[in-house]
Amino acid sequence: MRGLDTTAPRARGAVRKAVFTAVAGCAAVGLFVSACGTGGTGARDEGPARSDSVAGSAPAPAAASPSATPDRVNAVRLVKTDPGVSPAVKRDLKPCVGDEYPVDVSYGNLTGGPVDDVVINVMTCGDAVGVGSYVYREEGDAYRNVFRAEEPPVYAEIDRGDLVVTQQVYEKDDSVTYPSGEEVVTYHWTASRFAERARTHNDYSKVVGGETQAPTDQ
Repeated sequence: MRGLDTTAPRARGAVRKAVFTAVAGCAAVGLFVSACGTGGTGARDEGPARSDSVAGSAPAPAAASPSATPDRVNAVRLVKTDPGVSPAVKRDLKPCVGDEYPVDVSYGNLTGGPVDDVVINVMTCGDAVGVGSYVYREEGDAYRNVFRAEEPPVYAEIDRGDLVVTQQVYEKDDSVTYPSGEEVVTYHWTASRFAERARTHNDYSKVVGGETQAPTDQ
């Protein structure tokens, strides 16, 4: 596993629920949703595989060998120079501490190219709320954005060659700590684009975390 930061990939299931808590923090950061795709979860154009937290280091060229994992890319620069990324996401993408940005990066084969694709998740600093998920495919000496989702809270992962995008669902009376559930959408690369392959809705128990109160005697 080359060119990765020390941050482990975000776990799915229970841990994912913790990642997206405090979605109200999105409003505080001043982010607006940019829905630029078709159906499903957030804005999308089109996917990848391994996870790290990224600092604003100098970009490294992608490996040229077939099915190779590229050296660590400058994820912050990719996002900020991408015309398809929401201006609000770019504006609020700032270091949390020193030169450490709230960005997770994964490398993996999603689009069948000779070099692994790059999945980038942009989050808020304090609450780690996902505000944008993007997939970049190497074409020549540059990377092209082939997928984006900017409806927070959102997080994209690579699962056995497919792109899995998760968004938490809040009902009217939900607290930011305990959403009602989540939508999990799986995308598969076909005909030079990501197409929805499966969709799952999970409802969270209100008992977990002490949301449900015991009845009181009258």
